[in-house]
Amino acid sequence: MACCWGEYQVSVDGISGQREWRPLIYRKCTDVLWLILFFLFWAGLMFITGYAVTAGAAERLVFGYDSYGNVCGRKNTYIQGAPLSGQDMTNKKHVFFLNSCSLEIKNLKINSVALCVSSCPQEQLNSLEDIQLFAKNNGSSLCIYNVNISSYTLNPKASELCPTLPVSPSKSFPLFNRCVPQNPECYSQFVSILINVVNEVDVFHRILSGIMAGRDTVIGLSVLALAFSLIMVLTFRFITTLLVHIFITLVVFGLLFVSGVLWWLYYDYTNDPSIELETEKENVKFLLGFAIISTIITMVLLSLIFVLRKRIQLTIQLFWVANKIISRVPSLLFQPLWTFLILIFFWVFWVAVLLSLGTAGSAQVISGGQVQYKILSGIRYMWWYHLVGLIWTSEFILACQQMTIAGAVVTCYFNRNKSSLPRHLILSSISVLFCYHQGTVVKGSFLITIVRIPRIILIYLYDALKEKHVYTTTAINGTNFCTSAKDALFILAKNSANIAFINCFGDFIIFLGKVFVVCFTVFGGLMAFNYHHEFHVWVVPLLLVALFACLVAHSFLSVFEVVMDALFFCFAIDMETNDGSPEKPYFMDQELLSFVNHSTKLTEWEKNRKQKTPQNNEDGTELQPMVRREQRRCDEDIK
Repeated sequence: MACCWGEYQVSVDGISGQREWRPLIYRKCTDVLWLILFFLFWAGLMFITGYAVTAGAAERLVFGYDSYGNVCGRKNTYIQGAPLSGQDMTNKKHVFFLNSCSLEIKNLKINSVALCVSSCPQEQLNSLEDIQLFAKNNGSSLCIYNVNISSYTLNPKASELCPTLPVSPSKSFPLFNRCVPQNPECYSQFVSILINVVNEVDVFHRILSGIMAGRDTVIGLSVLALAFSLIMVLTFRFITTLLVHIFITLVVFGLLFVSGVLWWLYYDYTNDPSIELETEKENVKFLLGFAIISTIITMVLLSLIFVLRKRIQLTIQLFWVANKIISRVPSLLFQPLWTFLILIFFWVFWVAVLLSLGTAGSAQVISGGQVQYKILSGIRYMWWYHLVGLIWTSEFILACQQMTIAGAVVTCYFNRNKSSLPRHLILSSISVLFCYHQGTVVKGSFLITIVRIPRIILIYLYDALKEKHVYTTTAINGTNFCTSAKDALFILAKNSANIAFINCFGDFIIFLGKVFVVCFTVFGGLMAFNYHHEFHVWVVPLLLVALFACLVAHSFLSVFEVVMDALFFCFAIDMETNDGSPEKPYFMDQELLSFVNHSTKLTEWEKNRKQKTPQNNEDGTELQPMVRREQRRCDEDIK
């Protein structure tokens, strides 16, 4: 492997001059400072991770904890100065308040002592004897941990160490596992206090609670998004006219159905008089926003589908051309799988750190050996830093995939003998990426990160960069990001109309594929989350699922997108640097030229190019050339 400041030279004569628009002649490390900056940024992420792991406890959000710092349903560690901490609560999964019928709240703290118990009392307990009998029969002690069951009726301080009598019958509530009293009077007061506590907790912690409570559903929906993405990959790989019509029909149905369900849920929520929790009110706001955005997207996409419906056959031919490259390099289809696994690992890591960060704080022992957790004031800055890390690293991972695919397509295109390609194209492309161009990918992903956050303001910059073309240029010339962007814009400025005309239909169908994955994943999420939503900000986990589904779909379907973009960008370079003569033959094959001539009237473009002064360009590897005679024959066949 070359060092960061090393250079790689593969020319036979050892000349270090760079050959324009011909791959793998001379390489050196590009954008090294950006790579160093990325390493420093990740050093900051590792510091935040270390702090979150040592100071956080995400389980406290959902499983609940007692007044002594023990998380219910978990084995706990000892807290210095709290003698009743550090207990094994594996079998005690419910939170029970000693005076559940007379709760009061002050500074987000409930005045009652909370204990972890194995089960909530199902019947009213009127005396200490009843509490003792309940403990013996059910194995659930309702008094302070250091009071022995046999001494419940003998201890003179039993009135302080055991629950206030009478103990109302209670049931465990699904969220937070609280024992909620069933007596109407106690229930009303208990729920009122709990509502105040939930409403006083900041939005961030309510969102974290929703994510933790619905973690199993989120994982299941993520697997569903993966399955839909694989279905779309197979559809595009073996595309036919019938499959395209079925696919478009399903997309239209999905868009209309999801929009309708969102509006129905919003109407159902707004007409529910029992909504009191702040989480439910936030769900209503999120639902309204989702419904409006979904409706607008549906109307726009339906209009585009109607306008482009007559171009379906051209789109199918475009995918056939792209699939020809994939058939030559079958390992391209496996590249998204590795990207997906890396993204899964990173996202699990990111969410775990986020949850730990949300509960990070120092344990403070107060009177009576009880424990409180104090959150540090600077923790919110860490949240924002962590969010930037999510976007930048995700973009970096996806950019590495784009660079790898572009490198393989470039090598395949600029090899004149298409039937005899170099072995292990993907591994070779990955090797070049990690040896020389990580800095370029880091810089490109950072710029896209900056664009994605205020996307509305900087949308022009995002369109101008065309990062996939930049990565293709780097794969060809081995230049840094800015130089590659300048060279790519030069080629695109001359041929943007032709490339855009060819790619727009394919990009639109690929985009519909992503919409298909997101729509049906969100529909599954709506059905799953809507059953238990009282204390959940469940719309936010649903948004997280939608973003993850979009990311997975983009990871898998971008194979076709990058292949088409790289293929036709190489085509534009081929037309710019060669003229089809025996001296400067094209690298393209007849099928590609036939398709482009048929779809963009390339004959007029060629006529304009003949008037230009020929430039001296180097030939590529001498293999089977394509000369003007073959091109004229191809044009005659089309006519």
